[in-house]
Amino acid sequence: MLFSRRRFLIASAAGAAASTLPIPFTPGIAPARAQAPTVVTATDPAYATLTQRGYNRRFTARPQRIHLPTGTEEIRLAAEAAVRDGLRIAVRAGGHGFENFVDNDRTQAIIDLNRMSAVYWDETRRAFSVDAGTPLGTLYERLGAFGVTVPAGICKGVGAGGHIVGGGYGPLSRQLGLMVDHLYGVEVITVDKDGAAETVLATKDGPNADLLWAHSGGGGGNFGVVSRYLLRSPDSDGGDPARALPKSPGSMLNTRLILPLLDEESFVRFLGNYLAFFEQHSAPDDPFTALYAPLMVKPGIVDSEILVLLNADGPDAQALFDEFVAAITAGVGAPLLQLPLQRAGYAETVATAYYAAGMPGFRVKAKSAYLRKAYSTEQLRILYRYFADIRFLGESQLEFLPFGGAVNAVAADATAVPARDSFMKMLIHAAWRLPGDDERFVGWAREGFRELYAETGGVPVPDAANGGSYINYPDPDSADPRWNTSGVPWHELYYGANYDRLCAIKARWDPNTVFQHDLSIGR
Repeated sequence: MLFSRRRFLIASAAGAAASTLPIPFTPGIAPARAQAPTVVTATDPAYATLTQRGYNRRFTARPQRIHLPTGTEEIRLAAEAAVRDGLRIAVRAGGHGFENFVDNDRTQAIIDLNRMSAVYWDETRRAFSVDAGTPLGTLYERLGAFGVTVPAGICKGVGAGGHIVGGGYGPLSRQLGLMVDHLYGVEVITVDKDGAAETVLATKDGPNADLLWAHSGGGGGNFGVVSRYLLRSPDSDGGDPARALPKSPGSMLNTRLILPLLDEESFVRFLGNYLAFFEQHSAPDDPFTALYAPLMVKPGIVDSEILVLLNADGPDAQALFDEFVAAITAGVGAPLLQLPLQRAGYAETVATAYYAAGMPGFRVKAKSAYLRKAYSTEQLRILYRYFADIRFLGESQLEFLPFGGAVNAVAADATAVPARDSFMKMLIHAAWRLPGDDERFVGWAREGFRELYAETGGVPVPDAANGGSYINYPDPDSADPRWNTSGVPWHELYYGANYDRLCAIKARWDPNTVFQHDLSIGR
């Protein structure tokens, strides 16, 4: 493939709003931007659609205006205008935040990035430039044209904006690390003490290294508005786009393992096997880093499933799969139902693996934790008791997401992500549809999580067994003494020893605390 010396554009700016039309992709030519109003107010027909774009339907904002920028300079002007007019700003990329950091009654101006989804090779910076509004599905597709990929997630509609800045992980993370481990630079619109907005570029080998570090796991909505990310792996000099990021796997084995109805003893044995397996195989050089097999437990403990994604480029893929299945089913009374084992390229596998863009929103309450050690038998029984309750049948899930491997080969202070010694993420994803069920489902998630972590004050306080929580699965309850009785502040759960450094960076780049939410840095 031949590359122009100018910026080689490989993606169009197709937004999620109904009024946004895809822009044809022409190699080597920057696309014309979508023609749309710069600002939408409550009198515009598009206002209702744009205020309902968040995934968590428990929360809705009614801002005075919604800015729809199509480029960096428009973001800068939007931020400056909002500050000038005394309006509280929130920023939306994919709209998949679990909490009300954007959608709340305090938000007066939303900067919505859904019309910014260009991905191109930046010849000057020798890195892939990714607009913050780019959905992960689009990112995979455009990088795939160069034969490269990134260890991002499998929810294709999630926007790069919040995903990357929180750390970002996915099926290849056990082999390739986190998204921020491949972050070379970031372009951010910040606001100074006089209210002036400026565009700041921070790169690894250039100025403003502190701002880049903050965006390597410091969470969204803290320092400014990210307009684009620059992706390049640390072992690349950027001389060749086809070598700037990891090569896509040539093929993947994928299937789903369906669990029939399990009684308590079978559940405890099965989940104990599963956690023990990944705890044992969490080293960076373990052959099972090629395996990503998240477990989704559904209320009623019926028809739960494991999604198996296994890099099949190595010669032992089938043997690894067989060993995994044997290990997790050992001593479990009920057999697993296995869907046909398929082999496909990575792009095709991710395309069919999980949620797509435009997936329906629910009313949601999320709780998360990193595991350094497998749960005790008593904790497994607590999980069974809560998730065997048929009153909560529906869209809720208890999720276990394998971690470790290459993630843990990076020093805890190399990025703002502190949990570099865990082998698993746990997520309680309570989800329902009717507003009248809010109190019941939120209470169920809260009480179950508090009981699970009763020995550490209702939250996963970092210790030998627990690694805290993931900032992209935020939970304001961690800052509420009714639910966090540990005496450990919320920020230690999410940022550990990196928090003081993040606060200093926040004070420098956002001196007037323009960017804030319920778990914002410096709060």
